[in-house]
Amino acid sequence: MNVLVIGSGGREHAIVWKLAQSPKVSKIFCAPGNGGTALLAKNVPIPVHDFAALAQFAKDEGVDLTIVGPEDPLLGGIVDFFAERSLPIFGPSGQAAKIEGSKSFAKYLMKRYGIPTAAYESFIDYESALAYVREQGAPIVIKADGLAAGKGVIVAETLEVAERALYAIMEDQVFGQAGARVVVEEFMQGEELSLLSFVDGESVKPMVTSQDHKRVFDGDQGPNTGGMGTYAPVPHMSAELVENIVATIVKPMAAGMARDGIPFRGVLYTGLMITQQGPKVVEFNARFGDPETQVILPLLETDLVDICLATVNGELDSLDVKWKQGGAVCVVMASPGYPDEYPKGLPIYGLDRVPSGVAVFHAGTEKTPEGTVTSGGRVLGVTGIGEDLKAAREAAYAAVESIRFEGAHYRKDIAARALGHSNV
Repeated sequence: MNVLVIGSGGREHAIVWKLAQSPKVSKIFCAPGNGGTALLAKNVPIPVHDFAALAQFAKDEGVDLTIVGPEDPLLGGIVDFFAERSLPIFGPSGQAAKIEGSKSFAKYLMKRYGIPTAAYESFIDYESALAYVREQGAPIVIKADGLAAGKGVIVAETLEVAERALYAIMEDQVFGQAGARVVVEEFMQGEELSLLSFVDGESVKPMVTSQDHKRVFDGDQGPNTGGMGTYAPVPHMSAELVENIVATIVKPMAAGMARDGIPFRGVLYTGLMITQQGPKVVEFNARFGDPETQVILPLLETDLVDICLATVNGELDSLDVKWKQGGAVCVVMASPGYPDEYPKGLPIYGLDRVPSGVAVFHAGTEKTPEGTVTSGGRVLGVTGIGEDLKAAREAAYAAVESIRFEGAHYRKDIAARALGHSNV
């Protein structure tokens, strides 16, 4: 069968990499793709927002399944567009994807369905928001309501930081329309956890747990990013805890949305804080996480094509989704300056010297006649795969040492805490 993957990041490279292992897949296309997807698929120069061109391409090339990676086209309604043309596509409808596109909408649904989350208020007026923040005090969490490439959440440990964040979002409009409304939340104490699940309406199949490292510097210092690395599974999160999360959060969310006529089909990403009162939702996303996908898919045993088709056809409940033993650790190599301004076009060396047991997923790269160069902030996701987390971590960092580009920055403490280390 022919499969089209939409997107151009590390997540999409990981999806293409997994699809290439399926005996059922004969040809993979990636639109627009990157320097890494070009090694396994045919890159197609169609932007993710050009639904008409993408649908026409899928029709002309006899594409049997389209998988959408990024959130923007999902929110824009690409799944509805394809479905209206009888083109099989994996992902939620535009209305269902709003649980990621609007934090206040997600909060409304959680309150409606009785799903545990942080106390909050939402505002469209700066002065009202400022008064509320001053009344609540710090620490406090300020969130741009819309999509902000993973950078619209500010955990303010002081009132000064909170006020500055609020002004930047609502008055300076640093995130554009995404910050026209803000959600102000109570600060939750605990440990973060990501649980992604395949959902086809009401059937839920959880994936292995993973933990992201959002801050740019070691020790969770510096500004938030789209993710500087991740690992799976999370050894100190028990099977009982996962069952509890599925029963009290994921399934009620899926059932509630189905009941309200906006059934969710695709990957439901649940970002959690494990508090003393139990798990609470930090956020929902409507797609595979990035970089979580780069550690989850290497541990997936069941054919990804079978899962996607079962989800699209509403047959997920009858499928047994299996996972491999072992661990995976992804270390993101970023451009100098990220998440602020960064250069592009830096030559990347050492990709041909990566040892076995490691998958290098391209996030911000471009193939040129002279070789592969950087083209984004997060450049590579270097994923070690091993019999356990320790072996996977050692493999990932050994590979990172063999790859270089000018000013490359990466965290040196990915998965360290999980293995009982204070740093490395």
